[in-house]
Amino acid sequence: MKWMGALLLIGATTWAGFQISKGLNERPKHIRQIKSALQILEAEILYSQLSLKDAFMTIARQIPDPVSSFFEQVGESLEEKNTDLFQIWNYRLTELISSSALSGNEDEILKQFGRTLGQHDFDQQQKHIQLTIKHLDRELEDARDNQYKYGKMAKSLGLLCGLFIVLLLI
Repeated sequence: MKWMGALLLIGATTWAGFQISKGLNERPKHIRQIKSALQILEAEILYSQLSLKDAFMTIARQIPDPVSSFFEQVGESLEEKNTDLFQIWNYRLTELISSSALSGNEDEILKQFGRTLGQHDFDQQQKHIQLTIKHLDRELEDARDNQYKYGKMAKSLGLLCGLFIVLLLI
């Protein structure tokens, strides 16, 4: 009976380590998806001159989840009358941050971008998109460093913590 408990404890801590590592591995991927979405948004606004609602729906068809569902939900919310884009953006952004591996830094960058979205002419909007992409590039580099530094360590620590606790209890 003790061995079953020991194996369950080791399995649980190892699983926790793998989950932490998974989050570290997914963060760069989600940041790249956001960057791609912003590049598509820039192209749709400048060259196709689509409305924001149509641009968001176009992005949702081209980017994988969870970023696609974010843009789809923002686009659908814009169909309602008397809606404030910034409020919709912040509400859906909070959902995106909780359902993805993005951190508070990306949240703040995207909130700042949401404040400027739809407020300026084409040239100014392009500058805001480029600035946001530059900030996301910095966060992407940081995420890759963390993935490289801590990805394997999280897996190993999960297993080793489980073994350590079992040895203490035996």
